[in-house]
This record gives sequence, C-alpha cells and structure tokens, in this order.
Amino acid sequence: MNQPFNEFSKISEIVTEFPKASDQFKTYRIDFCCGGNRPLIEAIKEKNLSKDEILSKLNTLYQEKKLSNEVEIDYKEASSSDLIEHIVNKHHRFLNEELPLLSPYVTKVMRVHGETQPHLVRLHKLFFDLKTELEEHTWKEETTDFKLILEYEQNPTDENYMKLNKVVGELENEHSSAGDILKQLREITNDYTPPKEACGTYRLVYQRLEAIEADTFQQIHLENNILFKRAIVRV
Repeated sequence: MNQPFNEFSKISEIVTEFPKASDQFKTYRIDFCCGGNRPLIEAIKEKNLSKDEILSKLNTLYQEKKLSNEVEIDYKEASSSDLIEHIVNKHHRFLNEELPLLSPYVTKVMRVHGETQPHLVRLHKLFFDLKTELEEHTWKEETTDFKLILEYEQNPTDENYMKLNKVVGELENEHSSAGDILKQLREITNDYTPPKEACGTYRLVYQRLEAIEADTFQQIHLENNILFKRAIVRV
C-alpha cells in the first residue's frame, strides 16, 4: 500500500493535503499551524513519541478517507478570494460571536472558584489577553490585510509586494502570539480536564475554550500554510 506520509513530510503540508490529520496532531499536541513548517520527525523526537504509531495512524486514516469517497473542501485549490471568504464567514464569525459570549462565564468561574484554584485567575487573564488579540487581529485582516492580498494578485507591483511581505510577517507574528496563549491555556487546564467536582459552568468554560483553540488553530493553518504562502510568491 502506498504510504503518502513519512517522517520527513512537513507537518503543515500533511494537514494541507489531509485536513483530518489536524485531529491526530491535536491528540499528540503537535503544532501544525505556527510551528508546522518542519519535518514530522522533529516533533516526534521532541515529544518522545512513537514514529511508527503516528505514521501508521496517519496513513491508515488517509487511506480510509480516500476509500470513503467523502467530499472535502480542497483549500489549497480554492482561489484566494474564496479562501478569504471562508475564513471570514466561518472562523472570524465564530470568534466574533463566541469570545464575547464566553467572557462572563470565564469571569464567573474565577470569582467563584479562584480562591481555592488559583490557576483560574491565570486562565482569566490569558483568556482576556487572547480575546483582545484575536478581536484586533480579525478586524485588521478584514479591513486592510486581506484586501492587500487580493490587490497584489491583481496588481503585482514591487511596491505592493513590499507592503504584502511586511503585512504577512506581522500577521504570522500575531498568530504565534495567539498560539502561545492557547498553549498556556491548555497547559494550566491539564488539557481542559475539569476537576471531578467541577460545576456545570466550570465544565462549559473548559469545553468552549477547547473549541476556540481548535477553530483558531485551523484558521491559522489556512492562513499561514496556504493563503500567505501563496500570496508572497512573486508573480
């Protein structure tokens, strides 16, 4: 059987070719968005994982997906305008709705349980730092940065390329900052595992934070590894 992925395959390219691989990488806590531009073997060694186990699962899932004939959006073949529309309508909309809705619950859990569980005070600060960063980031992308990407495609001048290169660098740095906060949140929550005695609100906060992590990492992957990579190729 043909094995499409090996230990030297780049993590980001695996997810671009096979988006469902992101679920496996999340399970093993392998960064596929901000830190995805490196061979899989580096992450395997870094986390002391089993190379054979991971490659076997990845390639088996890939073959099962092909046999199922399940239709999946091929983001790498989508136009930049279609990809941007997808990012805005799916990922930005989710964040713009979910971040404000979750805010009062994060505050409530800290106030009720923070005295006995001080990590919740840290969680509160990290969440609101993340909220501020993501809201500013998505607004800037929609009002300025995505327009510049499309403008360069239509008018690939040296001046526009210089502007675009600078913007892409800034956006990737912002992605790294958000990714670092999400990793800290996962660490202090013990992989979003609430205490056995946790109340419903406590559990809800953990579940919804994990959903924000999943959505944000997917968005970062689409931008860093597909949209931006394509955008900065000289026309």
